[in-house]
Amino acid sequence: MDSVLPGVPRLHDPNVLVGFDTSDDAGVYRLSPECALVQTVDFFTPIVDDPYTFGAIAAANSLSDVYAMGGRPLTALSILCYPGNGDLDDLQAILKGGAEKMIEAGCAVVGGHSVSDDEIKFGYSVTGLVDPEKVWANTGARPGDVLVLTKPIGTGVVGTALKRGIATPEHVEAATASMLRLNKTEGVEAHGCTDITGFGLLGHAREMALGSQVTLEIDASAVEFLPGALDYASRGAIPGGLKNNREFAECAVLFRRKLAPELEALLYDPQTSGGLLLSTAGAVPGRVIGRVTERAERPVIVL
Repeated sequence: MDSVLPGVPRLHDPNVLVGFDTSDDAGVYRLSPECALVQTVDFFTPIVDDPYTFGAIAAANSLSDVYAMGGRPLTALSILCYPGNGDLDDLQAILKGGAEKMIEAGCAVVGGHSVSDDEIKFGYSVTGLVDPEKVWANTGARPGDVLVLTKPIGTGVVGTALKRGIATPEHVEAATASMLRLNKTEGVEAHGCTDITGFGLLGHAREMALGSQVTLEIDASAVEFLPGALDYASRGAIPGGLKNNREFAECAVLFRRKLAPELEALLYDPQTSGGLLLSTAGAVPGRVIGRVTERAERPVIVL
């Protein structure tokens, strides 16, 4: 995708505060000096067996991009691909799960679009509001900031372990609860932010470091992992996306010490509805996992 986007024409509008050129989580368009729109879209195939839970996770995941920009979600449009002969009770459960999660977020579902497709896919396009002077772009990290991560890592590995039949119900329940939790940010102050999703912690850290022209130092011992994730990674429950993330990001990452293979792997683990990585000078809810420095040998350094 990175090799294709530079050739895509765009309208150069001074009110576009954040576009797709910095690999940010959402677009931001200024409406007035005090108000800007935040716009994002995300959808995926089922990652859990229960249709209601799948719908709720899809909603939480879509909302996260608005929260990652410091915004407040306002409205949403659903995006659905579903088999023409599919079970209608399951379909209703997917839509209900998504709708109730949107209600929890105070976000109104105002419509959507569906197509007949043998492979189920579901998600939302979400529009939010943000103060143009308080946008948390992934280009905003500053030397001296601390890095705060708001959720544990490991949904990709736990999901792979579930498919292989080695995940315990307790560990699956913990991963599901994490994915269902909204990344609400009321009262939080930050200079920059990104949500940790498909590219994993180090992949998204790479984007923030490059966009901000800084180095992110991450203390691997401070990163929290979902229950069972380290064990499953050591037993080979490695999703294909993790390998892709490693190939994508490792050239930008310097490891100061040798980590256990399963620990290093999880730092690349693709997340679904993961937490926020905040670059902040203040105290915010979450776990401090590192700091921002002036640009050093690599954009990301793991301690």
